[in-house]
Amino acid sequence: MNAPAYQGIKDFILARIHAGEWGEGDQVPSENELAREFNVARMTVNRALRELTSEQVLTRVQGSGTFVARPKYESTLVAIRSISDEIVARGHRYQANVLHIGASIADEALAEEMQVSAGSPVFHSRVLHFENDEPVQLEERWVNPAVAPEYALQDFTNTTPNQYLVRVAPLQRVEYRIEALAADGDTRELLTMDELEPCLVLHRRTWSQSQVASIANLWHPGSRYRFTGHF
Repeated sequence: MNAPAYQGIKDFILARIHAGEWGEGDQVPSENELAREFNVARMTVNRALRELTSEQVLTRVQGSGTFVARPKYESTLVAIRSISDEIVARGHRYQANVLHIGASIADEALAEEMQVSAGSPVFHSRVLHFENDEPVQLEERWVNPAVAPEYALQDFTNTTPNQYLVRVAPLQRVEYRIEALAADGDTRELLTMDELEPCLVLHRRTWSQSQVASIANLWHPGSRYRFTGHF
């Protein structure tokens, strides 16, 4: 089954942006130009541009045209920054232990959150991040193979999953929540936590190419980690 015509126009625009051909503030072709190029009605082009505008990929200025918008993730409270960059910026030593990486099958709950069909294959990884030999973050992540098909082939002791995904699947949208939760025995042991110590957990869902790219649960020992941010 072929994708609808408006989706082809969306994919064309997103491909130009992700390739770096169109950057923030650049004007994209007009509705008339896109209608001629794709041999479709202006109504079809208008739907593609409206959807990309609602997704905050584009911004439309009355009387001026349509432009590439500033990425939404730049204004979120928790910056999309690699844990390794944070640690190095503090002048400390970073290292990682990859506990698991491979393929998994999305159950109904995960499939709903990732906006894929139940039973779809997804990538799953667990990485333990260290600061000066002390564990500070347990990262559990599920990744959509459609946006990062070679995810499971990466060596995440040399680069973090965050760094890799930002490179191959530029962020379009981010959603997150922070909670204080009790950790299970395995998590407590990996993070060398006391039995009653709470975890600070960041749950983050990211979008790229108009689809969910990854879902991550980032577990941190409450006594050794804090979130900071500014607007």
